[in-house]
Amino acid sequence: MLVLSILSAVWLAFNPIPPKKATLVMWTFAKTHYDAYKQAIPSFEAKHPGVKVDLQLVSWQAVTSRLQAAFLSDLDVPDLVEVEISAAGSFFRGPLKDVGFRDLTDRIKQSGLYDRMVQARFAPYTSRGRIFGLPHDVHPVMIAYRRDIFDQLGIDVSKIQTWDDFIAVGRKVTIPGKRYMLELPDSESSRFEPLLYQRGGGLFDPQGNCIMDNEIAVQTMLFYVPLVAGPNRIASDLGGGQIFTRAVEDGYFLCMITPDWRSKTIEVDVPKMRGKMALMPLPAVYPGGRRTSTWGGTMIGITKHCKYPDLAWELALHLYLNKDDLAQRFRDTNILPPAKDAWDHPAYDEPRPYWSNQPLGRLYAQLAPDVPFQYTSPFIGTAKGKLSEALVACVQYYKQNGDKGFEEFVRKRLKQSADEVRRLMRRNPY
Repeated sequence: MLVLSILSAVWLAFNPIPPKKATLVMWTFAKTHYDAYKQAIPSFEAKHPGVKVDLQLVSWQAVTSRLQAAFLSDLDVPDLVEVEISAAGSFFRGPLKDVGFRDLTDRIKQSGLYDRMVQARFAPYTSRGRIFGLPHDVHPVMIAYRRDIFDQLGIDVSKIQTWDDFIAVGRKVTIPGKRYMLELPDSESSRFEPLLYQRGGGLFDPQGNCIMDNEIAVQTMLFYVPLVAGPNRIASDLGGGQIFTRAVEDGYFLCMITPDWRSKTIEVDVPKMRGKMALMPLPAVYPGGRRTSTWGGTMIGITKHCKYPDLAWELALHLYLNKDDLAQRFRDTNILPPAKDAWDHPAYDEPRPYWSNQPLGRLYAQLAPDVPFQYTSPFIGTAKGKLSEALVACVQYYKQNGDKGFEEFVRKRLKQSADEVRRLMRRNPY
């Protein structure tokens, strides 16, 4: 062992690890983002002779765990990082001076970006009034539906204005075990959250207080559970992959909650439905109410480790604001950018054959300014888990007892989950 150690030391002395040649190192967790940025970075480097950008594709879990560890240990930290919306809040823990990302508030507001972009999209990346991330997307939500089956059944989507309208149609066309109006899970809260946001609710308020048991949350749960449980349910869930593909092809699911990014997923996963699918706005909670919500998201942040923050800011703007690049990115991914002035590009009015020749971009863009605010916290992951637990408990209660005592149980169970989050928040000063 001693000999090996000596030999290793000698070898390292004559073969030192070469210093990094990149001026900026950037991490992204999404393959689609990585591919798009690889095409955009050469033009940025051409404008800045001598500058080299090292773009790295890092898994979502690794971004969260490795970056947290790097911040805490002052290890090798990238200059720019894309972080998924459900993990972003975990990086804003502790005093503002200890947050590992640079405060971008002044840059965003002085540059006019705060007014150019959909302002609701800054909320998930804001802590105590300071903005730490530039939003990559808006992710407005619509309903994707089997247009051909709707036509056969004589369903006029223009008459579906509210959730009451939607449910009334769903009860007429749902055939238990064979056909359901809507794809909704009863065991996790991924679809529950967009419906909660639509009503103006959320897991946290702007000050970071847990509100997942307020009246809006209670009413959302009372609305959601009968959709997925009980004798009058109009929704079901089979999971993803090939099972989902088969379910859509066979007409088992007629409708799906579909943010912009999921419209591309459906195109890829269910290619046989080309020309048979269409999109409609989310039904409103009440006449004249909000017809959309939001699901998912990404921010780009500049770390305090970055030696060239001005250059990093320029790169972020180059990747997030170039109108032609964004247009092509939209064609490739269906993801609507948050910069409102980008939406006047012809790409957003192009008819999409898969979606019955609807102008996909224009449909999402018309709804984007009305996406709801969603606020975050370092405890966002815990809150999401506790919300899912509450949903499962409410579903089980409703299956066994129906409406009897249901509202009381919902209030009690949501409070229990919220209190667990609050208890954890009180115990942890950071």
